[in-house]
Amino acid sequence: MPTATAPGAQLTPRQAERRGRILRASTVLAARGGYEAVQMREVAEGAEVALGTLYRYFPSKVHLLVAVMQEQLQGLHEQVRRRPPTGETPAARVAETLTLAFQALQREPRLAEAMVRALSFADRSVSAEVDRVSGLTSAIVLDAARLDGPPDAEQQAALRVIAHTWHATLLGWLSGRTSLTEVRADLHTAAKLLTYR
Repeated sequence: MPTATAPGAQLTPRQAERRGRILRASTVLAARGGYEAVQMREVAEGAEVALGTLYRYFPSKVHLLVAVMQEQLQGLHEQVRRRPPTGETPAARVAETLTLAFQALQREPRLAEAMVRALSFADRSVSAEVDRVSGLTSAIVLDAARLDGPPDAEQQAALRVIAHTWHATLLGWLSGRTSLTEVRADLHTAAKLLTYR
């Protein structure tokens, strides 16, 4: 079974440019109409590639939207590195970063819904892509925390719980089960795990 082409996976400049067009077309469709609006034929038309070419890069809509989420997280990661959070503690810095990320997603709720639904629908064939999303989320949290040294076992566990909380609160907000106040409270509570010893 084919797998999605990973970013940086021995792509020629032309292939990388084509992949970028596909992701941009998908992002536009998702932002406009959510998960259902991302139809492979429309993505191919928007990216100006043949439908067969699109499927070589992304075997399914789920592969495609998980890749879109990865690209969004890469942008956030670059932002955290360029403009690190200013909180006085690791917990405060992590909470600040995740709150800002959540506010960005609030501005594009249909795009957020499409990405989160794709993650929820992902099966084993998308495991490599989901792992990359999880790894990026953890890297963002770790860079935001700016710990004094490499995370110990307890801090690594806390980082995983924070990443899980981030995804769960996003899902809860998108489904209408969690208020914005609860999202902020949950993110701050999870971030405090970094300070417990």
